[in-house]
Amino acid sequence: MSKTLSWVLRHGSQAEGLAMRPDGYVRVDDLLKIPKMREMDFHNLENIVQNDSKSRYDLKCERDESLEPPKEIWWIRANQGHSMKEVKLDLKLMNSVKDIPTGIAVHGTTRKAWELIQKQGLSKMSRNHIHLAQGVPGSGVISMRNSSQILIYVDVQKALEAGIKFFLSANGVVLTEGDEKGFLGPQFFARVETAKGEALPGWETTQAVPRIKEVKKAEAAEKDKPTEVDATVAGSVTDT
Repeated sequence: MSKTLSWVLRHGSQAEGLAMRPDGYVRVDDLLKIPKMREMDFHNLENIVQNDSKSRYDLKCERDESLEPPKEIWWIRANQGHSMKEVKLDLKLMNSVKDIPTGIAVHGTTRKAWELIQKQGLSKMSRNHIHLAQGVPGSGVISMRNSSQILIYVDVQKALEAGIKFFLSANGVVLTEGDEKGFLGPQFFARVETAKGEALPGWETTQAVPRIKEVKKAEAAEKDKPTEVDATVAGSVTDT
């Protein structure tokens, strides 16, 4: 149902006859009435929003004064990823790479997709923006899918100086429309490596991103931590 919800809010509202505001919000009551949402109720919808690891959605209640009598209305939207050109999200325009809290903008992809990306760059394809994460899986920030095989780190400052605009979404995703053709060329890639942090051929001389090492170290430390049961047993042995 989460995938269906994502499709409706990002791409399919018109096809479903669902009215959408310019800022991407639709009425929850109207959403739950469409055939694709027949198995969904408000409780399930709320659970999806609250438990989404990437904070893809925003659910809010607003008072509608145009109704008689006025009443509170629930609205929902996808925070980014739309293909509908008429949707204008409240994005924060970036002036510097310093506007990214982590200082990192990385795109996760597959080995197969990289074969094309390394030649033409990243493409927004049918979407309004190219999506970049602020970190890798396990870094504690909104990031890409765990299944990403290749990590492409973007030199945001270089791209900004070349006139390419970048934005920060409400849930912390770095977005760009790319150039006039919708591409972010390979000349703006700072480093390309595997999910394990190993540089791809041709990128060996580029500087490794420290956060990768920090994440690995943190994951190793977490793995070596005694569980609650182990700690209790250890305490018992010590006391004895």
